[in-house]
Amino acid sequence: MLEDIITARKALFSDGVQTVLRGHENRNRRVVLLKGNLVQNSRSESRGISARVNNAGSFGFASIAEYTPEAAEKVLKAAGENALLLSKHRDKKILLPASALSESLPLNYNIIDMEQKKIIELCRQLDDYVVKKYPDLLSRTISYYEDSQDRIVCSSDACSGHLVTPRCYVYVTMSAETKDGVPVELFKALGGFGNYSDNFSDPEKLYPEIDKLYKKVMDKKEGVYAEAGQKTVILGGMMGGMLAHEAVGHTVEADLVRGGSVAGPNLNKRVASELVTMVDFAHSYNGAPAPLPVFMDDEGTKAVDDVLIKDGILVGYMNDRETAEEFHMPATGNARGWSFADEPIIRMRNTCILPGKNTVEELIASVEDGYYLIDSGNGEADLTGQFMFGVTCGYEIKNGRIGRALLDTTVSGIAFDMLKTVDMVSDEVEWSSSGFCGKKQPMAVGMGGPHMRCQIMIGGR
Repeated sequence: MLEDIITARKALFSDGVQTVLRGHENRNRRVVLLKGNLVQNSRSESRGISARVNNAGSFGFASIAEYTPEAAEKVLKAAGENALLLSKHRDKKILLPASALSESLPLNYNIIDMEQKKIIELCRQLDDYVVKKYPDLLSRTISYYEDSQDRIVCSSDACSGHLVTPRCYVYVTMSAETKDGVPVELFKALGGFGNYSDNFSDPEKLYPEIDKLYKKVMDKKEGVYAEAGQKTVILGGMMGGMLAHEAVGHTVEADLVRGGSVAGPNLNKRVASELVTMVDFAHSYNGAPAPLPVFMDDEGTKAVDDVLIKDGILVGYMNDRETAEEFHMPATGNARGWSFADEPIIRMRNTCILPGKNTVEELIASVEDGYYLIDSGNGEADLTGQFMFGVTCGYEIKNGRIGRALLDTTVSGIAFDMLKTVDMVSDEVEWSSSGFCGKKQPMAVGMGGPHMRCQIMIGGR
């Protein structure tokens, strides 16, 4: 029924005016157990219809929290009026070229709504495992998070399709106490793209990852503070992924290039060592599905991979249709909105630095005195590429061997300067797809990378 509403309204599209009509539903599930107590149990849905109209280069947008034929007609009319009003105040008239790929994309997935009772049972089973096997923990939390987006996109001059992106995760958080009474904490996200049954049909398969988390927490309990200064470090794949997303990825989003990001004057210049190639993948990586597949964006552009840095040279930006025309680059399907009420903006999809030739063991063995930085709990960067990330899990490296665990610290620097120091890259990639990007509106994203040896400024106590 929903798809019929959207496609039937295409007859209302105005000749010569580029229009996208989008029906969009978001679903969310949350269950949290704190020390075995159920402290959150919620589920929510929101849905509506939006329209975006380009009239001579001026974009009008409108949305409504209804899903009826009448609602579709209302937003089309309102978006058209908004575009016409804006166009009267714009000297430059632009009609974007029609998409070279105009087709109808099939439904790529189905959302299976698991009953909340089963989710609570999963959390209780995992909590029972933790409390029985590791009673010495200071605290424990088992959290289930599920979100999905169900989009129907109908375009006047680009692709149309029905796209679904479900994902679900269990976050296991453990905390302990140092001999000085200082609490230390680590968490692990388990799950990924797909429905409950795709990720949690056999909860016992999660136990080995829980065991690994406990060992890291116990290591951190006996941890030491890092020595501050410029150090040789091995960045784990998750740290590399955070760097690729926050410190580099945002600077090469074309709308932020317009805003003055460091990537503007550095196009076609060296920004990293020749060992660094970075790609924003659409829906596939290395012959398999990417962590969060995106087959089409909310402008109706079919999603394809976007090479951003090649052999250390900045070669491209992430674009929507308008910036692609402005910067003379291909539109690769990067414009997305989080909910029906959000206008699409340029967003990352699955951003990753490509693997190299060395093993992780070779990287670690090559460091005489440095650090192995594994996980980051948070991070921030600005349009200059300057960054600061928290390090929640890491170890000393002494004489090519892993040493004591680290207590929480930070790393900082300027991304393009730091990437020029990369001199070894591992032959495998780690991916994460559990987080959100917070650029103006939330967005589910995937990020990843190999292990990299580099020089970085690390904080001390």
